[in-house]
Amino acid sequence: MKFAPSLQQLIDALRVLPGVGPKSAQRMAFTLLEDNHGASQLAQSIKQAQQTIQSCQTCQNYTQSAQCDICTDQTRSANGQICVVAQPQDVLSIEQTGHYHGRYFVLKGLLSPIDGIGPEELGLDKLQSQLQHGINELILATSPSVEGEATAFYLSEMAKQYNITVTRLAQGLPAGGELSALDSRTLGHAFSGRKQL
Repeated sequence: MKFAPSLQQLIDALRVLPGVGPKSAQRMAFTLLEDNHGASQLAQSIKQAQQTIQSCQTCQNYTQSAQCDICTDQTRSANGQICVVAQPQDVLSIEQTGHYHGRYFVLKGLLSPIDGIGPEELGLDKLQSQLQHGINELILATSPSVEGEATAFYLSEMAKQYNITVTRLAQGLPAGGELSALDSRTLGHAFSGRKQL
């Protein structure tokens, strides 16, 4: 069935969202058409976010001001730690654990020469300038993918120039996971990172 051009355009626009396939996009489009207030509120929120959200000048996380709340919090810079993550949503995930109280640096990607993503595209010059001023630990929280490992290696080498301790988040067994369901790489990381009880 062929939809009206503007309906098809809405469906196509919704499909750019991660995890939204053709059927989900169609359901969302029809829901928005049936709920004028909800559709207007969504459109206004998207427009407002596009106009007001920017990258923090220090860590590159999303904020509505020049610096985010984390970077302006003096207690967070006092411990001399920076946790490097790939995406802004990673900051939220770590914050929700309540285990980390330092600052962040958001790459908004990972090194991938094949895709034309090098150190400049990730803003690593900003990170490097921060490493020169009172940082004693760089915590690498990138994914265990090929790109994540390459990025972690690059950052580790960069930090070593300044005699900064470099640590990496432990990898391995997920809570409630079955050994038989794990890939060999994850299981290998779990063995390498085992701790004495």
